[in-house]
Formats: sequence, C-alpha cells, structure tokens
Amino acid sequence: MAVYPIRTFGDPVLRLPCVEVTEFDATLRKLADDMLETMYAAPGVGLAANQIGVQKRLFVYDIGDSPGVIVNPVLSAHLGEWEYTEGCLSVPDLHWEIVRFKEVHVDGLDVDGNPISLDGDDLMARMLQHEVDHLDGRLLLSHLDRRQHKEAMRALRRRAMGLSDDEREPVG
Repeated sequence: MAVYPIRTFGDPVLRLPCVEVTEFDATLRKLADDMLETMYAAPGVGLAANQIGVQKRLFVYDIGDSPGVIVNPVLSAHLGEWEYTEGCLSVPDLHWEIVRFKEVHVDGLDVDGNPISLDGDDLMARMLQHEVDHLDGRLLLSHLDRRQHKEAMRALRRRAMGLSDDEREPVG
C-alpha cells in the first residue's frame, strides 16, 4: 500500500467534479486501500479520491466503527440541522462552525460494484456530506458565511506567504 500526498487549497483538481466509476477491478480496490492508508496517516475520518489527485467518484471513511468505501455516492433524504466544528485535510489546521444536515441517506456501490445504502446521523452524516462535496468539486470553504470566508482567505494567504499569526503582511 502507498500513502499519497493530499492536495490542498489552491490545487485546481479540488474544484473539478469527479467522474463516475465504471470499472470495478483490482486497480479500484488497490486505490481504495491506498486511500485508507493515506487517510489514517493524515489523520482524518474521510478522504475523497480527488484529494489525492484522482478524479474518480469514490471516497473512504472511518469514523471509529470500521473502514468503508463508497463508490458513486448519491445523497438523499436529509433531515434536521447540526452545527459543529469542521475541518478538512485539504485546508489543514483551519476549522469552522458549519451547519449541515443532521441526518442523511446515501446510496452507492462498494468496490466490487454491489449496491450499498447507508443512513448517517451526526458525525457520520457530516462526513458523508463533506466527502460528497469534495466529489462535486466543492470545498468546506463554500459553506462559510461572508465573514468566515474573508478570515479563511486571509489565513490561507498568510500561510502561503509563510507568515505566522503575529507577523504583519507586507504592504505595497
């Protein structure tokens, strides 16, 4: 198995919608295994294929029960709201209070092409929504309000310049 570098904010691959998986073979199973290893090394609770530069519609996850893989996921049947601090491996070390659906349903396929159906609430629902967002080319930043987004862009700009929170940005 291999650990891949995780693509971070600014990488255009993160903004592109992923294409549906049509071949279910040993290559797909190896990709899923490598993605799980990469996710655990990060560490994270979910990882979408485009976060390692692969434009396929699948993600891996493990919120503590056992690892899973969902190929070609489709979210439906959402209910309620839940605000919680959320981060992203592609926007490292930054976290925000994000409102998402409290309960969701997802249909998809396993790595062998067999249909699967999951219901998630709380953290599982949040992870499912977060990873499907990635597959649709959306980052966590798209869920921020105007003020949060401005602060996030400032923090990302400072990080890109190699500045700490205490240093001033150059003027002019």
